[in-house]
Amino acid sequence: MAESSRAAVLARIRQSLAQPAPLPPRPDFTAPVHPPLNNSDAVVAFAESFQRVGGEFYYCESLAQLAMQVAGFRERQQVGPPYVWEPELQALLQAAGIAFRADETDFIERADVSLTSCEALVARTGSVLVSAATASGRRLSIYPDQHLVLARPSQVVADIGEALRAVQARFGTQMPSVISLTSGPSRTADIEKTLVLGAHGPRRLALFLLEDDAEILPL
Repeated sequence: MAESSRAAVLARIRQSLAQPAPLPPRPDFTAPVHPPLNNSDAVVAFAESFQRVGGEFYYCESLAQLAMQVAGFRERQQVGPPYVWEPELQALLQAAGIAFRADETDFIERADVSLTSCEALVARTGSVLVSAATASGRRLSIYPDQHLVLARPSQVVADIGEALRAVQARFGTQMPSVISLTSGPSRTADIEKTLVLGAHGPRRLALFLLEDDAEILPL
């Protein structure tokens, strides 16, 4: 009986070896890597993804709405004026009547909130791409407990690759010393699988999306 079973197994093996194995399907390198976005409007897709990963999203049609949204955020979070070191942002906030801290006085002790620009917004992952090329440097997007970002709809791209290509096109061979993707507040669950916010960076991430045609008012 055992010999019969062995002969049957060997017969199946010989039969299989006699037939060439089918080749795997040839990949289509022209096909997109990712499926289409959930929403055909990339800005809407970003807002949905950004909130899904824990970010707070505020749409501002005008400078007046920006001032109202920032004031409401500060009141809810009980924080002072944000540290803002980028001259372009300082001019815009001044035109909108938004208070800010322009220097580094007591930064270590009082850096509860900061406001910076960004390089791009990634719709697929809800990520904010920031770099050290601005006057905000490396500190304003990492050290404060709460990080605010001011961006425009024209900065929204579909994927991370497109965001990196935009940075490369902007800086060429003079790339920033640091480029980072921020996807929601800093968080970890390494210790006993307990989620902790603010472990390696800001505990809260909020983005204010100001329309591209919202002009800076004359001073």
